[in-house]
Amino acid sequence: MENPFKQILNSQEVPKILKERVINDISLIKLSIDMADLFMVKYPNTVEGFLATKKNINKKK
Repeated sequence: MENPFKQILNSQEVPKILKERVINDISLIKLSIDMADLFMVKYPNTVEGFLATKKNINKKK
């Protein structure tokens, strides 16, 4: 498969369909990274912090 970006000359305008597809792909990748960050990093850290706080409160009693 030939790279479509190599076919575009510097003086030519990029087709709107190609622009939209690239932007949509980038948006999907960004959303996937944000979702993975939320569920794989932030949520477990929050639960771990909550449980650690709860354990510390129980030890003080």
